[in-house]
Amino acid sequence: ALVALVKPRGWYMARVYRGEPCGLDRVLGRLERGLYQIAVVKPNSEMNWRQYALAMLLFNMLGLVFVYALQRLQHVLPLNPQSLAAVTPDSSFNTAVSFATNTNWQGYGGETTMSYLTQMLGLTVQNFVSAAAGMACLVALIRGFSRKQTDQIGNFWVDLTRGTVYILLPLSFILALALVSQGVVQ
Repeated sequence: ALVALVKPRGWYMARVYRGEPCGLDRVLGRLERGLYQIAVVKPNSEMNWRQYALAMLLFNMLGLVFVYALQRLQHVLPLNPQSLAAVTPDSSFNTAVSFATNTNWQGYGGETTMSYLTQMLGLTVQNFVSAAAGMACLVALIRGFSRKQTDQIGNFWVDLTRGTVYILLPLSFILALALVSQGVVQ
């Protein structure tokens, strides 16, 4: 199944990252444009490799700090019905780094260590956006090899948004339906 999907999925992803119509534009285009407005992103402006790398590092650093802070402050935040204490500094740092780098190494019991808010807003969101950031970096690398007449390799914020909205969200929806059809509840 994976080999059979290589061509159509590659074609779809190439269209997404080129900004060409991909079939989901009518449904998800509004969401994409709304995210650009909220984040004040100019989707037609491109970056050189230094700007792209800086944007990626800034984004990942902010995600790391956010997940760390969420864990350290979970005892005073909502959606903590078990009244779980703050996660220890070393475990918080380790978890934040691993989720920012999309390695997702876990040295804790999720339900006994982290509140619902920390798991939903911190870890789940970071799972999505760190994967999208990795995909954006790969797209930038491909553009760097293929574009010989310019030093522009795209826009990190656009690539991050498109990867999340057009690739990861639909894929997670399809996989969720497959899991639900098999009786998996979580």
